[in-house]
Amino acid sequence: DPHAYQASHDDVVMISEADILIVNGANLEAFMSPILQNADGRQVVIQASAGLTPLPDPSGQNPAGDPHLWLDPNNVVRYVENIHAGLSQADPAGASVYTENAQRYIGDLQTLDSWIVSQVQDVPQARRLLVTNHETFGYFAKRYGFTIVGAILPSITTGAAPSAQELAVLVRQIRSTGAPAIFLETGTSLQLPEQIGSETGVKVVSDLYTHGLSGPDGPAATYIDMMMHNVYVICE
Repeated sequence: DPHAYQASHDDVVMISEADILIVNGANLEAFMSPILQNADGRQVVIQASAGLTPLPDPSGQNPAGDPHLWLDPNNVVRYVENIHAGLSQADPAGASVYTENAQRYIGDLQTLDSWIVSQVQDVPQARRLLVTNHETFGYFAKRYGFTIVGAILPSITTGAAPSAQELAVLVRQIRSTGAPAIFLETGTSLQLPEQIGSETGVKVVSDLYTHGLSGPDGPAATYIDMMMHNVYVICE
C-alpha cells in the first residue's frame, strides 16, 4: 500500500544507488521525500504523472490532489511519454529502443481504452455506481461514465478512519442510489465492508487490483491485465 508504506533500510540503499528513479508523483510516494533529500542528488527522477492535472482530493487532505491517475489509461499515455523522455535523456544510446517501445505501448493503451468503453456500454447508466474502500476510482469514473456513490474511508489515502456518522451517511447513500456492490482492493480488511454489505444487502467484491499487480500467474500480472480484470469484475 503506497499510502502507508515505510521504506526499509534496503529501500533507502537501493534508491541512493539508483541511476534513475521513476515515481508516480502527486504526493503518492510521500515516504520518499526525506530519502531523496538525503540522497546525493545524482539520480534522474522521472515523475510519471508530470503535466497531468490531478482531480481535487474530495476530502481536502492532499493539496496535490488525487494521485490515482493511472486508473484512466489515457493518463498512462502521458506516463509513457514522460518515462520515455527521461530514459532517453539518461541513456541517449538507447533512445531509439525507448521510442519504439513507447510508441507500441501507447497503441496498446489506446486499444485498452476502446475495449473498456465497449465493455462499459453493456452496463446501464443507472447501474454505473461505485462504492469503494477509499477514494480511488475518480479518474476511472470520470472517463467511463460511472458515479462515485461513496467510500468507506472518505479519503484518497488508506490511513483515514471513518466516523460512525460517515458510515451512516454511506449506508443511506447505498440504499438511496441502489448501488449494487462495494468494490475493494485485494488485501483490504473485510470487517467494515461486510458489516455495511449485510446492513444494505449489497454484494462485497474484494478482488480488484488498483495499487499493485498480482503475481505473474495471477489475473493482474501487467498494468493492462490489471485494468481488464477490474473492468470484467466491475461490469459483472
